[in-house]
Amino acid sequence: MSDENQVNENSKNEQLGQYRVDDSDKKMTTNQGLKVSEDEFSLTAGERGPTLMEDFHFREKLTHFDHERIPERVVHARGFAAHGEFELYESMKQYTKAKFLQDTSKKTSVFVRFSTVVGSRGSADTVRDVRGFATKFYTEEGNYDLVANNMPVFFIQDGIKFPDIVHAIKPEPHNEMPQASGAHDTFWDFVANNQESAHQVMWLMSDRAIPRSFRMMQGFGIHTFRFVNEEGVSHFVKFHWIPKLGVHSLVWDEAQKIAGKDPDFNRRDLYDAIENGEYPEYELGVQIIEEKDEFAFDFDILDSTKIWPEEDVPVKVIGKITLDQNVDNFFAETEQVAFHPGHVVPGIDFSNDPLLQGRLFSYLDTQLIRLGGPNFHEIPINRPVCPFNNNQRDGYNRQTINEGKVTYHNNSMAANTPSTANGQQGGFVHYQEKVEGRKIRARSESFNDHFSQPKLFWNSMSEPEKMHIKQAFAFEVGKVKNKSVQQQVVDMFTNVDIELATAFAKEIGATPPAKGGSNITKASPALSQENTMKSVLTRKVAVLMNNGFNEAEVSPILAELKTAGLHPEIISEKLGMITGTNGNTLQVDHSFTTTDSVLFDAIYIVGGTSDSKVFNKNTTYFLTDAYKHYKPIGATHDGIMLLNENNIPNSPGVVIGSNLQNFAGNFVQAIAAHRHWNRDVI
Repeated sequence: MSDENQVNENSKNEQLGQYRVDDSDKKMTTNQGLKVSEDEFSLTAGERGPTLMEDFHFREKLTHFDHERIPERVVHARGFAAHGEFELYESMKQYTKAKFLQDTSKKTSVFVRFSTVVGSRGSADTVRDVRGFATKFYTEEGNYDLVANNMPVFFIQDGIKFPDIVHAIKPEPHNEMPQASGAHDTFWDFVANNQESAHQVMWLMSDRAIPRSFRMMQGFGIHTFRFVNEEGVSHFVKFHWIPKLGVHSLVWDEAQKIAGKDPDFNRRDLYDAIENGEYPEYELGVQIIEEKDEFAFDFDILDSTKIWPEEDVPVKVIGKITLDQNVDNFFAETEQVAFHPGHVVPGIDFSNDPLLQGRLFSYLDTQLIRLGGPNFHEIPINRPVCPFNNNQRDGYNRQTINEGKVTYHNNSMAANTPSTANGQQGGFVHYQEKVEGRKIRARSESFNDHFSQPKLFWNSMSEPEKMHIKQAFAFEVGKVKNKSVQQQVVDMFTNVDIELATAFAKEIGATPPAKGGSNITKASPALSQENTMKSVLTRKVAVLMNNGFNEAEVSPILAELKTAGLHPEIISEKLGMITGTNGNTLQVDHSFTTTDSVLFDAIYIVGGTSDSKVFNKNTTYFLTDAYKHYKPIGATHDGIMLLNENNIPNSPGVVIGSNLQNFAGNFVQAIAAHRHWNRDVI
């Protein structure tokens, strides 16, 4: 075996290459390599006789099929992933001895899995839910897993309550409904009776719960970790992923329709972007607090229901991941990848966050049942790129063939190898935090403030975002059948904001609060998506065209949209070709039957001189949905007439091509805004 300091310099992609198999142009064999002569018929006693037990090929094939499914994840079952690499902008040697955070000249292979939390593997992508953002770094010192979500806080403060929140939000056990939704009695009963959940629920009711794309979604490590440097000095740290395309969301009506039209909307978006060479990028940021400042804030930095406001603790951007390769096999990679917050490298350690402490047990434990035992680290997608040596042996699915007969530590027959490594030799040494106290089941008083930061979040929202939160509460709590639970929720969120509680109380028929609310006035502008970066890159534009379109004027506009980084896709009555006024033809990408307005970021209506009733009827549907979802709409030529016929007013985000020289530029600007919330939509 290689020396323990030798690092496999091959990328994770190259390492996985030895396991990839292309079955095309190959002869069929059994799993033992025996060539198969017949795969259509079982071995029987005569043409009409019974199947014979000796048919080993039949039994192998059926046995493997019977065992193809492994248990899905209890949470985060619905996921999608990609390979990429991490590059460091600035050395963090001052703070951590983690090698992959010190050398800016080296790139580290990563595997990132995005997911929803509540739904099963077969649920839709666009449900209202928390999203997972888990990153596995294949470093020279071992695998490091940053297991993040797209929201920076969690429902609970202690890991012992994790089964409770999951049981509450999952489908109710008596009828297994609803799927992938918290809009039911048990979830909101949990919320009302576990008020530490208030902050997370505010995020869940916000636009953050229905992201436009995995590529336009933040990630947060949630917990407080430690950076530890070579001198043993510790700093508290939180991790952030910041998408280069900005943070953008769907609207609720749109999200519900997409769930029916394309339940794979988010995963398809990620897959297509990578296939098109439009690689998603996310910058890694860190918030750092010195140990001496642990108690310097008006919140407990170990409380997972609290953020560190960026205005108080700035985010320092230190690197970037780029996702540049889709998986070759969903099951082998995305489904079998095993993340664990306890997979750390020297220089990254844990805090006493009680939720994190619980996850350090739970994640390892769940892999044992999902992946068939303790050898899940040997599955190719989980295998480190550096050598690993220890005395662990056997178990289900063991891949390593260990030589020799010594399998214990402290031995003379193998010169006491494999031997341990001290800190100077690269061994992991836990931070020596002083710990003392009585054995108790209790929590610090500093964890008891459940409403200041939900109020901070509310204060930070723009008016459209506040309206969406009110509507989300009205929908979700309105689905609750138990009137007592509904009233408890109203009473609970009166502690956050009386305007909010009054608004949704009236919608669901509960008693509005007579008094209450919080006097917190602090806000954090960084929390509002209105303050995020705006970009047109990779946005999809539905171009509604029919035969007889003015090609001489339309084609240059489409070219300008593509140059700006947009994806215009032609939609017409039927698939095939449409013919312009000069006789040239264009390929139709979608028919009205095969796509929908909600699957696009903007609508450009061109029309055509030979418009039919079918075209006009479908155009009405596309325009109406796009308008009420606050999306940009552009129209030129015959499209202007169709815009007028559908009573689409000249309002914000509606661009009329009366001046064709400026149309494309104005339309691109409208698309960059993402949504036009100041539009009057009834």
